[in-house]
Amino acid sequence: MAAKTIITVGRQYGSGGRYVARLLAEKLEIPYYDKELLAEVAKDSGICQDLLEEHDEKNTRNFLFSMMSGTQPMGENGAMYMDMPLNHRIFLAQFDTIRRIASDGPCVIVGRCADYVLRDQENVLNVFIKADKEDRIRRIVEYYGADALRAEEMIRKSDKQRASYYNYYATGTWGDVNNYDLCVDTGALGIVGAVELIASCVHILEHKQEQKDPQVW
Repeated sequence: MAAKTIITVGRQYGSGGRYVARLLAEKLEIPYYDKELLAEVAKDSGICQDLLEEHDEKNTRNFLFSMMSGTQPMGENGAMYMDMPLNHRIFLAQFDTIRRIASDGPCVIVGRCADYVLRDQENVLNVFIKADKEDRIRRIVEYYGADALRAEEMIRKSDKQRASYYNYYATGTWGDVNNYDLCVDTGALGIVGAVELIASCVHILEHKQEQKDPQVW
């Protein structure tokens, strides 16, 4: 049976968070949105998908030029965003699409401040995927073919970029346990173990919600 919960997934680079999220969506039989979200944003807003991909979860300092420019290509559906800086246009377009997707039903959404965007919505489980640096380096070396030094630099750069993006737009701090309902260590549990743990939490929450439903006597 498909789940009824929306799961947002924040992740450290190299933790396998994206893979966990995809396998979780398959297990729960609900839609999965990572890069797929950008196609939906492009369709909803009219912003060029290549532009969305270029600036996806990027450090806000990378937008310095575009914040001062009003000449970025936009489709007719994106007219409502034309009077604001490019980085804000992109974030608000993603914001609107995440809200729209969540209103359609349960799904798994990776990154893009989705936990913050859906902070006032019911039936949401916010998850953060982490692992020790050694485990993350090992994963990057194995899956991307980078050497250990290059892997460590990729971790540093990507985590800094994600933190800068999140901390700029959300009210919390990226990776702070207080922002999430569940923090999962893939180094300790493995990918499959992480998926099973999150799925179990989803089932527990949904059972709890069913128990709270009003009864007719």
